[in-house]
Amino acid sequence: MSHGEKTLPPAHPFDDDKLKEECGVYGVVGLTDAANFVALGLHALQHRGQEAGGIVSYHPDHGFNSARRFGYVRDNFTKASLMETLPGPLSIGHVRYSTAGSKAAAIRDVQPFFGEFSMGGAAIAHNGNITNADELRKDLISRGSIFQSSSDSECIIHLMARSMSRTIAERLEDALRQVEGAFSVVAMTRTKLIGVRDPLGVRPLVLGQLGDGWVLSSETCALDIIGAKFVREIEPGEMVVIDHNGVDSRRPFRPQKSRFCIFEHVYFSRPDSIIGGRSVYETRRQIGVELARETPVDADLVCPVPDSGTPAAIGFSQESGIPFALGITRNQYMGRTFIEPTEQIRNMGVRLKLNVNRSLIQGKRVILVDDSVVRGTTSRKIKDMILDAGAAEVHFRIASPPTAWPCFYGVDTPERDKLLAANMSEDEMRDYLEVDSLKFISLDGLYRAAGEANGRNARHPQYCDACFSGEYPVAPRDMIAKGFALKAAE
Repeated sequence: MSHGEKTLPPAHPFDDDKLKEECGVYGVVGLTDAANFVALGLHALQHRGQEAGGIVSYHPDHGFNSARRFGYVRDNFTKASLMETLPGPLSIGHVRYSTAGSKAAAIRDVQPFFGEFSMGGAAIAHNGNITNADELRKDLISRGSIFQSSSDSECIIHLMARSMSRTIAERLEDALRQVEGAFSVVAMTRTKLIGVRDPLGVRPLVLGQLGDGWVLSSETCALDIIGAKFVREIEPGEMVVIDHNGVDSRRPFRPQKSRFCIFEHVYFSRPDSIIGGRSVYETRRQIGVELARETPVDADLVCPVPDSGTPAAIGFSQESGIPFALGITRNQYMGRTFIEPTEQIRNMGVRLKLNVNRSLIQGKRVILVDDSVVRGTTSRKIKDMILDAGAAEVHFRIASPPTAWPCFYGVDTPERDKLLAANMSEDEMRDYLEVDSLKFISLDGLYRAAGEANGRNARHPQYCDACFSGEYPVAPRDMIAKGFALKAAE
């Protein structure tokens, strides 16, 4: 293993069976010691990436400075000795999720990435996935580019270097016009903070203000942590260039109909964030309401699979009239870095993370509400725990449609043959999980919960829902070249 690489600990079985957002971005301009605010913002975005984080800052007297570390923000970027090396009124940061718990991770893959151009330095942080990155990378290497990382995001820096435009902002425009896929980018020069969303607006990015300073963030919850005021969302296809003169909005891409990732509503975003003027918590609660209307069942208790299933379970209980109960408790202090020293402890699996409240469960017909079923491995273990605690019946209600297709826009998803719903019908999944019933919210029901009163527009979907529908708004060109088969036309 080369210097700067490490082998990550295996993901805990509970976490390994969830879809994972791969990163979050944050930027601040116009505030003294901006990097301190970025560190706080990244802490609030930690749910979007737990493997590593990085911060770049700029000070007129000290130039660009960078720090990249493995692990949680709280374990690295709260140390005065480190933060003192990141002075200045302009800073951006990034948190990253590892896509495979057992592979070697290199510090060179941790963002933000930095490049020195003829007109000065620039750093970028990217949330999303470039679906033509392999093609771009091969072309850039053939023309002399030397890559330092395995990240698709580094393509942007090399494309900027080859642009002939006068300013860094214009070079970023040139680069992103050649990129396909999903991206929310936060970038910085010596004087400017820049934010860009892809034309479909698949990944989120919001603008905030704190005094005379400006903030860009993946989510509104990371504005709240520093006391910044939410101003607005960066619109799909919009670039904002922010300096001491204020916010300059540009439109570098051909306008397209928005296809925001609907799974941000279901799972990725923090429940205290606001998306499209709607509370994420309220949308998730409403998912539970729709789920109760679509899939009623006679039972004694509604129990969430913590923590992401809680709002939907509350909505299900309120709509059905069946009592809500915290029948499962999550151990908040057992993270993915837990050392599993023996085979006996490894075999405890989900029990290290979750425990059943036996006095509530015993003899009851229990509805378990979870956000999704991916491989199904965790669902089976949770069902076993509930039955071991004496439950009379176990009914699963899932707050998203069956996840049958992988995501190629910045979400870590198993290959299609590892997705339970890609290989089994709903009845077959019920039998595989060995539960009394299993029902998913419909795609129309999910859309209604997200504020679309008439459900999904089949001809022109309002969201990106490719993981459920198999309809990809941007062709995953690299994956198709590797043999991935798109959904056959109906």
